[in-house]
Amino acid sequence: MESRGTKREAGKIEVAEPRNKLPRPAPSLPIDPALYSGPFPFYRRPSELGCFSLDAQRQYHGDARALRYYSPPPTNGQSPNFDLRDGYPDRYQPRDEEVQERLDHLLRWLLEHRGQLEGESLSYPILWRMTWRGHLTKLLTTPYERQEGWQLAASRFRGTLYLSEVETPAARVQRLTRPPLLRELMYMGYKFEQYMCADKPGVSPDPSGEVNTNVAFCSVLRSRLGNHPLLFSGEVDCTDPQAPSTQPPTCYVELKTSKEMHSPGQWKSFYRHKLLKWWAQSFLPGVPNVVAGFRNPEGFVCSLKTFPTMEMFEYVRNDRDGWNPSVCMNFCAAFLSFAQNTVVQDDPRLVYLFSWEPGGPVTVSEHRDAPHAFLPPWYVEAVTQDLPSPPKTPSPKD
Repeated sequence: MESRGTKREAGKIEVAEPRNKLPRPAPSLPIDPALYSGPFPFYRRPSELGCFSLDAQRQYHGDARALRYYSPPPTNGQSPNFDLRDGYPDRYQPRDEEVQERLDHLLRWLLEHRGQLEGESLSYPILWRMTWRGHLTKLLTTPYERQEGWQLAASRFRGTLYLSEVETPAARVQRLTRPPLLRELMYMGYKFEQYMCADKPGVSPDPSGEVNTNVAFCSVLRSRLGNHPLLFSGEVDCTDPQAPSTQPPTCYVELKTSKEMHSPGQWKSFYRHKLLKWWAQSFLPGVPNVVAGFRNPEGFVCSLKTFPTMEMFEYVRNDRDGWNPSVCMNFCAAFLSFAQNTVVQDDPRLVYLFSWEPGGPVTVSEHRDAPHAFLPPWYVEAVTQDLPSPPKTPSPKD
């Protein structure tokens, strides 16, 4: 009798407080890797739509002028002996990290190629998810990340979902208080590229010049993860003139540095943590190889090793504490669905800020205009003038 009465009481409460009047819980997305351990999702082989370059003053050019050519030292069994400290800090021009570029360079490329993209449909009926490769890389590694949180701003405009990273307060503090040793290590990564790349094919690298991190060559790619069409851009270190295929992105090479390893424990940690980030960064754009320079404590490269992107998982396949590509991609697909169903209002001035800190779920908050709005007026106006009628805004069930 008591249980029946309890059910009756519950029924009365439901009638008195209709479900649609109850406060909706704030949406969130859990992170636990076990939730995403299903089969590897569909991921369309990325294809390059185009490219652009940024020069020494960080000015945009819609061409490949900043592309460099992979030119490794001869493999004669000797140590490369590259001095990664050479030129620091005298021949170093770092990019001004206070300047928030957001999606601006990619948006400029999009406006220049609207005609080309009409077949691809920049807007409806293909509702793109548009972003930088680095933002997607952070999503892929999130299920295994234990230290650094992130924030992604999202806006829907003309049906397309735009994602742009926001610097977290913790990341800003880290950047502004970066110790000298870490600043030098960042330089050494760029210096390694100078030793391994030439300005023209068939020419030897010239490491005597300035290291200027304003200069960048960026590839613009399209792909699809599950039912999410992706259009993203990422910086490319170099192209390999000797690659089996000269078709981008399969001719591209990613260059990395890491400290020399001396014990199985060090290698295991490297495979678990650093190789995950290398895999995520290269798998997304379809870059087939990462070439790593291992440096000694004095800053000299003592060995080179090539890690084929599609073989990286083999290093952790039998490691209970290793990472799984399926988890990474399934979480990324889940986040894109979460964002797609959350960002329903088509308004470039309305921003949904997705935030995540290790140990918790992804949460979301709404903001309007500055400081979070990131689609610049020149882009909004250009697209609005070209497209007189907005597409139907997808419902959360789409």
